[in-house]
Amino acid sequence: MQSIKTVLLLGALTGLFLMVGKILGGQTGMIIAFFMAMVMNFFAYWFSDKVALSMYGAKEIPYEEAPWLHNMIEELARSAEIPKPKVYLAPIDVPNAFATGRNPKHAAVAVTSGILNILSPEELRGVLAHEVAHIKNRDILISSIAATIGGAISMIAEMAFWSNLFGGNDEEEGGAGNLIGSLLLFLLAPIAATLIQMAISRTREYVADATGARICRCPLALAKALEKLEAAAEQLAPIARKEINPGTAHMMIVNPLRGDFIASLFSTHPPTRERIRRLYELAKEMGQL
Repeated sequence: MQSIKTVLLLGALTGLFLMVGKILGGQTGMIIAFFMAMVMNFFAYWFSDKVALSMYGAKEIPYEEAPWLHNMIEELARSAEIPKPKVYLAPIDVPNAFATGRNPKHAAVAVTSGILNILSPEELRGVLAHEVAHIKNRDILISSIAATIGGAISMIAEMAFWSNLFGGNDEEEGGAGNLIGSLLLFLLAPIAATLIQMAISRTREYVADATGARICRCPLALAKALEKLEAAAEQLAPIARKEINPGTAHMMIVNPLRGDFIASLFSTHPPTRERIRRLYELAKEMGQL
């Protein structure tokens, strides 16, 4: 069901993109804008993993330094039927983890120093299973597609606005209406695209929770880990604002940045309480409760 929802949301995003392009009134502007978005996201897709890891000073962990961690990830990767991802440590206090890489053959899982300090081995295994699930489900590719279309929508809407503002003729019938319509498009289309992108990201978090729980065969371990991480995120919010780059917050297993109602509306993560509830329901289905 969640996979179907992702397809529908991607379809809605594509439909919005085509609608904005049609309003612009020409094929040339749409093609140029889409090409620019593709180029930007091509580089993001190929190099975002290196950028994200470098942002936090993450270093690859040699097997000799943490054989237990490597063995844990290797076992989870084997269960997920994907190659073992590289293992990185981000030396920050905020407890969290994230996966990055363009595909299962070129992937990495990063854990922070903080998460190693507060989770039990079983809880950490649940978190790592969630990140392995993101890699298995190719969520990075889905995010790249959504970002490509969303970026194109924003650029086309901006082009439509400035084209009507400086290139239109007020004496022509509908000139003022076109300008107002372009202004609304300029303001609302990027917001709509962002909301759809956020919905896609939230949907993929639910899928990663369910997939990860089955990979580690213990939904309750992930649920308990999420409880601890959510509490830590609330407590360490001031530190997170210093240590976490907002542009990478969507990659984390729990959103480390806390804000007001508007911030929660645009959050890339679903409510942690709902994620935990679903994991408990899954544990019941698996006969563990």
